[in-house]
Amino acid sequence: MNWIELRALNSLYKTGEVKLNETLKQSGEINYLINSLSVLDRSHTTLFVLEDFDKIYEKDYLEKYNQYITFLTENNLLKPWIRFDEKDIQILISIKEDMDNGNLEPLREQIIKNEATVRIVSLMFFKNEKYLLGKDALINTVKIILNIQELADDKDLQYKYVLECYHPKCIVLCENIDFLKRPTLARANHIELWYAGGKNITKLDYADTRGLPIYYSCDWDYDGLFIIYPLVKEKIPSITLLTPNAAPKTIKETEHLSRWENIGDKNIDLLLADTQKIILNGLIQRDEWIIEEANLLLEMLEDEAF
Repeated sequence: MNWIELRALNSLYKTGEVKLNETLKQSGEINYLINSLSVLDRSHTTLFVLEDFDKIYEKDYLEKYNQYITFLTENNLLKPWIRFDEKDIQILISIKEDMDNGNLEPLREQIIKNEATVRIVSLMFFKNEKYLLGKDALINTVKIILNIQELADDKDLQYKYVLECYHPKCIVLCENIDFLKRPTLARANHIELWYAGGKNITKLDYADTRGLPIYYSCDWDYDGLFIIYPLVKEKIPSITLLTPNAAPKTIKETEHLSRWENIGDKNIDLLLADTQKIILNGLIQRDEWIIEEANLLLEMLEDEAF
């Protein structure tokens, strides 16, 4: 859902009806409430509530709406023209929380120092380098929350981002940015974190591990294990794949796009240790994946005798 749909549902809850527009006519969520749950109906010009709509709204939507409206209002982001997706708002809330508690300050400094592009910031926070392209309102909101004046608009992806620490004992290269947004644990345990940007690992040609052991942390899905990790392994042969410890999630339920049916004749033996193969086989059989940021980083390293 986007903000127009979220706002319309709240108006329906308060007033019982709302004027139809093209967004509401095409809304999958609203059509679900009409056709499957039968708690809304529509005329040619108007959307209106039926019995039990209030009960459904209070159970599934009201708390989230109140969180979103509070966030947008408190941060002066509630503009008439915004149509952020719900997932965008959730990410913006997460960025703001990390800024407020200081977790993002080291990363923010590097974004400014490296003159990060829109694509890089898009990849960091939205996990897709092209997601922010052309979304000026969302780009400007991210800049406001990060307290950054400008982002470069070129396609330069040459920088890796490093969370430094005193007296590092090892390096962990992360597929996603999330661990770098939580610096306290890594720094307290002398773990240096790197983020190269998912598949954009050409910059690792110039990586210097300084003789430190280096590990790879990733999503345990097809892309993470069989596209990105082999490319990383070519560039840093000494790197070791960390074994995840988080609970898996169902690929279908999470609408994940990296699917095991692409695995084909990939040579698992060359990439995974025996215990890791057991985990992988279970994930494939159950059609599940493991999200990188759900893992406990320190425990993964302790399993490697860190």
